[in-house]
Amino acid sequence: MSTAPEPHDPGRERDRDEEGRARNQRPRDGLGRPLPYGSDGVPRQPEGLVRAPEESVAEAQALLDAGRPFHAHEVFEDAWKSGPETERGLWKGLAQLAVGLTHSARGNTTGGARLLLRGAGAVSAWSAEAGQERPYGMDLAELVAWAEALAQLLARDGASVDAAAHAPRLRGGSTGRGR
Repeated sequence: MSTAPEPHDPGRERDRDEEGRARNQRPRDGLGRPLPYGSDGVPRQPEGLVRAPEESVAEAQALLDAGRPFHAHEVFEDAWKSGPETERGLWKGLAQLAVGLTHSARGNTTGGARLLLRGAGAVSAWSAEAGQERPYGMDLAELVAWAEALAQLLARDGASVDAAAHAPRLRGGSTGRGR
């Protein structure tokens, strides 16, 4: 079975893959916003990949560093959908953090701040419940602090942020480099 998407057919209601699942094939910019068909966009993250957790963290970090938090969210979403049930809260919280950064960079600072705080709460709750502070080398306490600080910055300034400059360091180190 091929994973290559079918080209867009304007006569069809929605883009669909070979299994009939809806798959929007419009090109996207670096923050995941759809562009007109035929435009040059950034490479899309393949959907539905099963990666080892360490691979997910490394891939997401590379995307965050490149200013592509929407695409990092896709990596975290794959991990939450394919990983063990006991880790879904962690990966879902990380996906919310990435989407919060996406909205913050797109100029939706109110929504971005809410998602950052929701993701921070989910990550913190998972850490407390699982009794893990550094799964796969990630510093969860530092990620929560990064999200809370960025949410405060957004509330105070109300201005969009540069996604790459404000990207977190998943495995610790200087988070929010642009603050």
